[in-house]
Amino acid sequence: MARTFDQARDWSRHGTELLLKAADGLDAAAFAEPSALPGWSRAHLAAHVAANAEALSNLVHWAATGEPTPMYASPEERAAGIERGRALPAAELTAWLRTSAEALEAGMAALGDDQWRREVVTAQGRTVPATEVPWLRAREVCVHAVDLAAGVSFLDLPDDFLAALCDDIVAKRAAAPGPAVTLRVAATGATWQLPGDGEPALVESGLPAIAAYLAGRDAGPRTADGRPAPTLGAWL
Repeated sequence: MARTFDQARDWSRHGTELLLKAADGLDAAAFAEPSALPGWSRAHLAAHVAANAEALSNLVHWAATGEPTPMYASPEERAAGIERGRALPAAELTAWLRTSAEALEAGMAALGDDQWRREVVTAQGRTVPATEVPWLRAREVCVHAVDLAAGVSFLDLPDDFLAALCDDIVAKRAAAPGPAVTLRVAATGATWQLPGDGEPALVESGLPAIAAYLAGRDAGPRTADGRPAPTLGAWL
C-alpha cells in the first residue's frame, strides 16, 4: 500500500518525538557511549540527525524560493559537521537536535501546494518533488531513534511506517545483487520479495523484526527451516 504525504508528515513528527525524548536523558558520558551503528557514538548519531534536519531545511528553502540549495556543500563538509557536533557539550548537542528539528518542521508547515510540487535534489543525487522531504525525514528520525540505543526499538514505530519502510528498502535492494529472500509477516500475511539467484529463503516473523532485518539492524530472524536468515548488504 502506497504511503501518503500526510502519513509521512505524521511519521516525521512521531519519530522526532521519540528521538528527542530518548536524547533528553543523555549526559556527556551517555552521549560518549556507542550507538547501534558501528564506529559511531551516540553523539555522532545525534549530530548526524541534527545536521540532516538542517540539510533537509535547505531542500525546503529550495522548494519555497526556487533557488537551488543542495543539502550539503560536499561529502567532506557533511562529515566535518558531524565531527563538530559530536564534540559539543551534551546540553548544546541536545539543543541543536531540537532546534534544527523545530526549524525544519516550521519550514515545511509554511510551504504551499505549488511549492511542495517543486523538484529538489537529494544528497544521493535523486531529483524528487519536495513532497518526498517528509518521508526522508521520517525514515531518518524513526530508524535513528532506534540506533541511539537509548530505549527505543522497532516495536515503538507505527505499523504503517514499518510497512512503508519495508517497501522502500525492498525497492532499493531489488536494484542490487543479493540473496533471494521471501519475507512474510506471520500475523497478516503481508509479503515482500528480494530477488536473487536460486530458491528464495523464507523468513516469517513479526513486522518490526522484518523491518529491522531489512534495514540491517537485526540478523535475528530465522528461515522457515530454522537456518539463520541470509546476510544482507548495506541498505544506505
